[in-house]
Amino acid sequence: MNSVKVFSILLFLSALSCSEKINEVDILIINGSVHNGLDRMPDSTTVAIKNDEIVFVGNKDAFHFKAKKTINARGMIVSPGFIDPHTHADRELKDPELSHNQPFLFQGITTVVVGNDGDSFYPTSKYKTKYESHGIGTNAVMLVGHGTIRKQVMGKSDRKATIEEISQMQDLIQQEMDAGAFGISTGLFYAPGSYSNIEEVVALAKTVAKNKGIYDTHLRDESSFTVGLIPAIEEAIEIGRQAKLPIHISHIKCLGVDVWYQSNTIIELIENAQKEGINITANQYPYDASATGLKAAVVPRWAESGGKDSLFIRYNDKELKASILEETKRNIARRGGPEKLLIVKADDPIIVGKNLLEISDIFKVPPQKAVYMVLEKSYVRVASFNMDKSDIQNFMRQPWVVTGSDGNTGHPRKYGSFPRKYRKYVKHDSIIDIVSFINNSTSKTAEIFKIQNRGRLEEGYFADVIIFNPTTFRDKADYISAFQYSKGLEYSIINGKISVEKGAFTNQLNGRVLIK
Repeated sequence: MNSVKVFSILLFLSALSCSEKINEVDILIINGSVHNGLDRMPDSTTVAIKNDEIVFVGNKDAFHFKAKKTINARGMIVSPGFIDPHTHADRELKDPELSHNQPFLFQGITTVVVGNDGDSFYPTSKYKTKYESHGIGTNAVMLVGHGTIRKQVMGKSDRKATIEEISQMQDLIQQEMDAGAFGISTGLFYAPGSYSNIEEVVALAKTVAKNKGIYDTHLRDESSFTVGLIPAIEEAIEIGRQAKLPIHISHIKCLGVDVWYQSNTIIELIENAQKEGINITANQYPYDASATGLKAAVVPRWAESGGKDSLFIRYNDKELKASILEETKRNIARRGGPEKLLIVKADDPIIVGKNLLEISDIFKVPPQKAVYMVLEKSYVRVASFNMDKSDIQNFMRQPWVVTGSDGNTGHPRKYGSFPRKYRKYVKHDSIIDIVSFINNSTSKTAEIFKIQNRGRLEEGYFADVIIFNPTTFRDKADYISAFQYSKGLEYSIINGKISVEKGAFTNQLNGRVLIK
């Protein structure tokens, strides 16, 4: 905590010691069940907010407060605002019409991490200024994408980087870290990140380590597409070992029948690495279906090198087409078959809401050929139903796994991850308790990403506070109707200002671009 904040808190507490003095605050929250984000049990303490800070947490009866606004939270849960470590919210934050970020806001999220999966907007300085100029609805933590930096230096070519190119990428990463990025993200499953080797990634991660940043990764393989899930986990650990920086695995999962039930092995690997001194954590979304682009899901990486035009040049080559279709068929099988791939976004409304098997029946071609018929027309996103509940629950119970949404268009997780986890896994299935759910949605995530003075209800922390109804807090979005706001959030206070009041958006853009 900086000296200015300490001084202001001391002044406030000094004022509290004079019982005859009325202490003026902006917001007073009383009678709620208060979770501070750290302790095991909630209590009924009062929370007082002045300007953008929490200035008091305790028994209000000992002091006299005069509040501009008092919120009676009786029967409600008061919590630090949720922090989402993996989103693609930057796609909305850059648009003044969508920068309110309501799909995340109504989940109780007050801070989103953007620039995940190796894909960030470049340069960071430009977009930081853009967000600040038109305002954003939640706080934002920015990462620099490895794939983005690689494209700046090498384009989308499928080859290893030279020493000179790695040096250029290091310079650009330093530029982005200087501009405010909290760390680097990799999407080693996706092109062009998939074309890199571990030596390249370690070299770039070392630049981030010098800046005390974090390494956030979409693993090279979450299934059996390339190197395999276990080797991909081992690669992430080795990057942490060599580069000496915190490793955060995004949306940890066992994706597809080939790797079901490997969660115990993965947990053992990670916990052994932690004992070795490697700081490694993960996030997870509470759904049994993943989501990604159809091309990323089933098209061979070598075939898409160079982009869409290159893909279809190869596909229309008689000598390559058979190989591409055969590999695509195998990748569809890894995903559980064509009936497990649901189209959730496409320019052609006829195919949205149908699975790949149904689309192949419509076109009267095998599923692997149907893939290229739809990809030739537009970008297509799919929900892929290929996770087992035992692995989901096993990861969720780990203290080093926090809640994340990977919020992206077409999948209900963008609108419902945090309330769904509460409704299904806390209230209904009792997989975790509410204290673990809140702690691993707030303070633990702030600790992982080194977000200062957020994620707790403590004096001197920024006033990011939510109040939700424990009976009605739930997700509404599903795979058929994914664009439905969650319900049950009564209040969201971001940087001391009310963004949601009595369940309604106040049209106030109270978020900030956070700095390290």
